[in-house]
Amino acid sequence: MAAPLEGMRIVELGGIGPGPFAAMMLADHGAEVIRIERAGMLEISNDPMMRGRRSLCLDLRRDEAQAVVRRIAGTADGLIEGYRPGAMERLGLGPEVLLGDNPRLVYGRVTGWGQDGPLAGEAGHDLNYLALSGLLHTIGRPGEPPVPPLNLVGDYAGGGMMLAFGMVAALLGVARGGAGQVIDVAMSDGAALIGTIAYAMKAAGQWTDQRGANLLDGGAALYGCYECADGRHVAVAALEPQFRRVLLDGLGLADEPLFDTQFKPADWPAQKARLAAVLATRGRDDWVAHFAGKDACLSPVLTLAEAPLHPHNVARETFVAAKGGVRPAAAPRFSAASDERAEARPGGTMLLVESGFSDAEIADLRASGALTA
Repeated sequence: MAAPLEGMRIVELGGIGPGPFAAMMLADHGAEVIRIERAGMLEISNDPMMRGRRSLCLDLRRDEAQAVVRRIAGTADGLIEGYRPGAMERLGLGPEVLLGDNPRLVYGRVTGWGQDGPLAGEAGHDLNYLALSGLLHTIGRPGEPPVPPLNLVGDYAGGGMMLAFGMVAALLGVARGGAGQVIDVAMSDGAALIGTIAYAMKAAGQWTDQRGANLLDGGAALYGCYECADGRHVAVAALEPQFRRVLLDGLGLADEPLFDTQFKPADWPAQKARLAAVLATRGRDDWVAHFAGKDACLSPVLTLAEAPLHPHNVARETFVAAKGGVRPAAAPRFSAASDERAEARPGGTMLLVESGFSDAEIADLRASGALTA
């Protein structure tokens, strides 16, 4: 059975972060992704985020290289780029040009601040976009500065996954008879959207602006991480009454009046101190074994080295072997689909031949310096 995006051709203009992540997701689910890499940057074999690509190295400063992109984009269903606003237009490869060549093209753009607005032209990184969304303020301990949650919320959730979703939505629109269009993905917008739950709770009067004092930010005793006797940690998320009972029973705390309340913030510090004292008496894996098969919502906090070896991850093949080590497998899963495209496929000259370029044209591109690998 064909993968869901089988037959779709996507052109990816080489970059880092959210663009490659979106392209990876599209490739994982069957799309043919052609990555146009910048001159001297064609080294993707060991990067798990670059899997499933066909690659071509072009010097986009040259007119001949720009013509190659236009020609390939003319046969494509979509294009992804992550340059600053105006960069593609200066290369002669902006939406007006490429959609003029191919009116069915879905042109995906991902930037930090979006294509317009006061900050559109300014530099930034994930942490900056997260800061402006209001979410960064919520992450961390009371009385301490906000804590960066890696670069997951802005770059990958609010940027890459948002772009992948936007591309598929727009491609579906074209398949239903609509025209191609431009998708403007701003990581600052996407990060804000990811935080909808926090804004919903704040609107309901269930969230304060004090870090570490709310239900889901480590304030609540039954939603947080605790250190065990061996210095490792467990994650506790026993919010619902039935899970709370199982956890407290297993910890020998079910009869303590201290835990008669759950949603009273004034009681959380004392509850957390009591839980911490009990959980510190045994090792992490001992607690995990103790609660095995029980709905206590207690899990080990695994390292990056440990996670691929966990029995659940092994059974589901959540991680797969790849050059340079293990990597996360494609997600989500479809009941009727072929295996993912795990590795990059031949590109370069072969890709140009398959795209209709003659031997003479390819030789001219090499001679001009437009084709660099």
